[in-house]
Amino acid sequence: MSGLLLSLAEGMNERVRAVVLIGLGSNRGDSRRIVMEAMARLDDFADGDVRVSHLWRTSPVDCPPDSRDFINAAAAFRAKAEVTPESLLLALKKLEKEYGRNTNQQRNAPRELDLDLLLFEDQTRATEQFTLPHPRAVNRLFVLAPAAEVLPDAVWPGTSHSISELLAALETNERVVRLGSDQT
Repeated sequence: MSGLLLSLAEGMNERVRAVVLIGLGSNRGDSRRIVMEAMARLDDFADGDVRVSHLWRTSPVDCPPDSRDFINAAAAFRAKAEVTPESLLLALKKLEKEYGRNTNQQRNAPRELDLDLLLFEDQTRATEQFTLPHPRAVNRLFVLAPAAEVLPDAVWPGTSHSISELLAALETNERVVRLGSDQT
């Protein structure tokens, strides 16, 4: 009997651990190092391994004139049971501040670190603090290309399409280049 209860409890815990997708970006400072360090810090919220994409050099989208290219990436993991979308968002904002992100800067201004909570399983939010899933992500190549590396078959909430299908259907003039370990 106790074995059955243990098995049921483990199954319940598995359902509690949501799959999370985070978008990472930087176009100020040592962007490559900053994004790599931030990806490693996501282990703090994960129950198990964090799956990370390659780094991508991407053109700035809706940014001030003369903005540098970005280094972007994506990471996916199963959240620890105590992690909620709200607690994770607060932790991501704290991490951005550690890297010098100013909360008062203009929208899409150059930044040392940008962390976006893109998905938290199929949960949705529409508050003053944030919208979940991320409202513009499905229209941005710099988000979908790395996301398709880590969660290609995940169906984006509110659509009937997987991330890889959304990527294949996207029409954009964004420039994205996947970086190898020997590229800068």
